[in-house]
Amino acid sequence: MTNEVEKVIIVEGLTDKKQVKRVITDNVEVICTNGTLGVERFDELLETYDLDNRDVYILVDEDSSGIKLRKQLTRELPHAEHIYVSSEYREVATTPENILATALIGKRIEVNPIFLI
Repeated sequence: MTNEVEKVIIVEGLTDKKQVKRVITDNVEVICTNGTLGVERFDELLETYDLDNRDVYILVDEDSSGIKLRKQLTRELPHAEHIYVSSEYREVATTPENILATALIGKRIEVNPIFLI
């Protein structure tokens, strides 16, 4: 994998990825964990996406599995920045685009300005 894209957003599932991709305009790679990561799967992601040498953002659901995954990723990727969705929406996939866009732009990730109106 080339390291042309400097930013990586880690999300839980495909619907989260679709929601993020709908909002961003920045050249960001969005990768899915598909839930809690085992050691082998995490090592695979770490190597495949060169996560130690890229700007990594963690954007997971505000439910028990998302919180568990965030804690795990925090231990494994201490340099990662966190993006939070309100517990009011619980899931990244159900967070309104304008709310998600505001959270992303707060981390210097370019978004479609239509979502900031």
